[in-house]
Amino acid sequence: MNLLFKLLGTGVSIGAGIVGSKVVNALWEKATGNKPPKGHDDMETSLRSALTFALISAAVSTIIQVVAGRSTQRAISRFSKTPDIV
Repeated sequence: MNLLFKLLGTGVSIGAGIVGSKVVNALWEKATGNKPPKGHDDMETSLRSALTFALISAAVSTIIQVVAGRSTQRAISRFSKTPDIV
C-alpha cells in the first residue's frame, strides 16, 4: 500500500506541475501580451523578460511541489490511521 501512495503522490505532483506551468504561461501572456520565453534560442525576448519569467515560473513550481508533497503526506497519514474494512 505504501508503494501505491508513493506512486499516487508522484502522479499528483506531476499533474500539479503541468497545470501550474499552463497557468503561469497563460497569466504571462495575458499580463505582457507576449508568449512566454521558451528555450535558449529565443533571442527576440529581452534578458530581463526571460529572467523575470524564469523566477516566477520557479517560484510557482516550488510552491506546487511543497503543497503537493504536504497534501500527499497528510493523505497517507490519514489513510494509515483508518482501520481496514473487510
